[in-house]
Amino acid sequence: MASEPTIAVLNSAPAVRECRSLRLYAAMCDYWALTKPEVNFLILITTFVGFYLASPAGPGGFRILPVMNTLLATLLVAGGAGTLNQFLECSFDAQMRRTARRPLASGKLKASRVLCFGISLSLIGTVFLALAVNVLAFLLALGTLLSYLFLYTPLKRKTPLCILVGAFPGAAPPLIGWAAARGQLDREAWVLYTMVFLWQFPHFMAIAWMYREDYARAGYLVLPVDERRDRYVVWQSLAVSLALVPLSLTPAIIGDAGLIYSVGALMLGLIFFYYSARLAVHRSNFAARHLLAVSIVYLPTVFILMILNKK
Repeated sequence: MASEPTIAVLNSAPAVRECRSLRLYAAMCDYWALTKPEVNFLILITTFVGFYLASPAGPGGFRILPVMNTLLATLLVAGGAGTLNQFLECSFDAQMRRTARRPLASGKLKASRVLCFGISLSLIGTVFLALAVNVLAFLLALGTLLSYLFLYTPLKRKTPLCILVGAFPGAAPPLIGWAAARGQLDREAWVLYTMVFLWQFPHFMAIAWMYREDYARAGYLVLPVDERRDRYVVWQSLAVSLALVPLSLTPAIIGDAGLIYSVGALMLGLIFFYYSARLAVHRSNFAARHLLAVSIVYLPTVFILMILNKK
């Protein structure tokens, strides 16, 4: 039966192809996970808001191709930053339950390939911003990338002030969008920037409290380790979210948004403050989870209202 080996090979070919396809799909999912898509979603929203609000009113003011170029380039830079962050923190991610299953920390991908992938995304994104958008957007994105990787990332293991330092590059996306649309930064752009800057503190306090044991196990000092911790959480969540309420009304005060935005922003700000206050008072995982969920809803909802009620 000389033909039997040939028949066996032919019968196994579809299974081999299917196995290769599954491996390819799994690898694509792993590389996609490296870019931190859940974070990039909010980055794209805030970048789009900056671009849209900076665009002139009337026909031809908002242009599709420039905004698509801006969002694509920003997504590439953000994905590169997320990938390189995981490369730099691989050994620490492996010690945390929250991050131990990440593709690099779990050993699914090789460190050299992750490094090349992260550098490639960052380079392509920044160069694309410089060539297809403008120099100011490029400089903002480059500064954000470098400060995130080489200031915020190492400071996480040295001082709780890392949250303050990280908030500066973290709030940059609306500036990038504004610069892409207008080529300069006006006062309205800095209002958006400050809103995102302040929003990050309660948002991250919720995460830091929920995973405080994980962070401590990996040597991250995102929260003080002594009696100052409770007071730190109170100020970072309660005081900052309270300051965000009047700040969110600034677009209406300066005439960039109408009554609908004012009412919506006020209500959302008070809800955000309420859940921040719950964390500050109770300091429980239950309160932290609620604050995290509310924070994720708050920012895009306020910005959507701003777009819909733009004057």
